[in-house]
Amino acid sequence: MKNTPTDPVPILQDLIRCRSVTPAEGGALSYLERLLAARGFSCQRLIFREAGTPDVDNLFARIGTGAPHLCFAGHTDVVPEGIAESWTHAPFAAEIADGFIYGRGATDMKGPVAAFVAAAIDYLRGAGPLKGSISFLITGDEEGPAINGTVKVLQWMRENGHVPDHCIVGEPSCTERLGDTIKIGRRGSVSFTVSVEGKQGHAAYPHKADNPIPKLARFIDRIAAARLDDGNAHFDPSTLAVTSFDVGNPAANVIPSRASAKFNIRFSTEHGFASLRNWVDAEVAMVREQMGGQWSVAATEGADAFITEPGAFVALVKEAVERETGINPRLSTSGGTSDARFVKDYCPVLEFGPINATIHQTDERIAIDELRATQRVYGRIIADYFSAGS
Repeated sequence: MKNTPTDPVPILQDLIRCRSVTPAEGGALSYLERLLAARGFSCQRLIFREAGTPDVDNLFARIGTGAPHLCFAGHTDVVPEGIAESWTHAPFAAEIADGFIYGRGATDMKGPVAAFVAAAIDYLRGAGPLKGSISFLITGDEEGPAINGTVKVLQWMRENGHVPDHCIVGEPSCTERLGDTIKIGRRGSVSFTVSVEGKQGHAAYPHKADNPIPKLARFIDRIAAARLDDGNAHFDPSTLAVTSFDVGNPAANVIPSRASAKFNIRFSTEHGFASLRNWVDAEVAMVREQMGGQWSVAATEGADAFITEPGAFVALVKEAVERETGINPRLSTSGGTSDARFVKDYCPVLEFGPINATIHQTDERIAIDELRATQRVYGRIIADYFSAGS
């Protein structure tokens, strides 16, 4: 008799009921540890600390010791629920209604975690001796500072001989239908604060003051109109968004002594942190030469741009998605950042998961049919990966 597939629905419900608002573990990792250990996985709980940041609990679980080694990465921490009374169903009750499971993390990303855990359990039960290794890297710090989570687990994995050959991050990648998008990279992100010092004075005597506002306005106009690049085969053109222009001046008759602006650049692989800092410095120098002023520039590096070039691994996942969903997925680098930005330094990585329509929203939810279909996609990926000996 054919084995009955493991149902991810109760797994997801149990995970949602763990109140794991970042950085709290909430029992979610303990639940997964028990579930996986009972199926033969070797589990390691990894708690990392750093001064000034919250302690974070993480889980690494692996079965098998050889190659090829396929890792599934995800997180069980979730963002706060917001106003609980605004939810149609309580945010940590995991109630089922109209074919959906409601709850914080249903899609981002306890749903994908439940789906790939269930898929792995089924594969191990029916495939005979494992020809390689399957592992799970589950962090409690993806929605937080991302300091004591995936980045440090990966370091531990390298030090202890657990670097995978390939990794799939279960972030909700699809936009309209399950299967429509696989993320094979992400744009980089860097934020700048540019300030100009002047001399305060009375608005009736502007010649006695040194107004920093026109100087900074000239600079902002220049960078806002600039085209950073034309993109490339995998990335749209880089973008720049001005997010703040502040002089801290409530008075209409006072020229302020200081003006500051903030802006964020989301960039393709045509750029890096150093090249963008050089470009900003050059633009500042040009305006300073024209208009004077004392300028300062501060940069906060977010994530570097990266791409997993299409090849055998991407093709395998793409074919598995299409076979299970009937959709030919597009290969995308859109969106913000994810923990894939850390994994890419260790092995090829891509992201695939369910529809992202309700992530971080009130009434976050996932359709039961979609959850089970996501499990089938992961199951197909696992089966094809080990049959191909990738």
